[in-house]
Amino acid sequence: MLDFKKEIRLAFTENKGAIGIAVAILIFSLILGYYLEPYLHAYLNPVVENLSKQVESGSIKLTFHSIFSNNIRIVFLMFIFGLLFCFSALILSFNGFFVGYFVAVNNNELFKTLLMLIPHGIFEFSSCIIACASGFVLFKFLYQFLKAFAKKEEGSISNQLYESYVENFDKLKQAIILLMVATVLMIIAGIFEVYLTIPIANFIISISS
Repeated sequence: MLDFKKEIRLAFTENKGAIGIAVAILIFSLILGYYLEPYLHAYLNPVVENLSKQVESGSIKLTFHSIFSNNIRIVFLMFIFGLLFCFSALILSFNGFFVGYFVAVNNNELFKTLLMLIPHGIFEFSSCIIACASGFVLFKFLYQFLKAFAKKEEGSISNQLYESYVENFDKLKQAIILLMVATVLMIIAGIFEVYLTIPIANFIISISS
């Protein structure tokens, strides 16, 4: 029987490098998006304004279901695209870049903007980092699996495939565990974004004004 606490701890400790790379990618993309805002304003601002209008008009409804569906899709894309290695990083980079740009656009209301991002962003960013790392770990499993298979000379192809899979199963298991943790964090992020972020932000603004 699996000891889930032990398995989760193992998944994190054995893949600290992948998680660290994902953290670095997110931080770099956030900074890049923030400082490149003047050069990208003409291209990205119409997208931001159009999205805001759609939300205000009700054509896009920010419900828990819609937010969670979109965010969980990103989580699973980062996991699956880990098979192509760099695509997980590209998805994380794009999301970080866009958030950095959004903060820069609202720089005149920086305090309020951060209040509207941080409560759910803590969980959402953590989820995205772990999801990206899970994609890296999935790629590592695939690489080690194919490498082990290529070295085998005895037995049928099916047996060679099975043996290679068994030898590297722990890495696949760790990738899936990281994905599960990312999913749970994204559920929490969705709850915060829909039900708690705005009340928390309004409360802090009211006591600080």
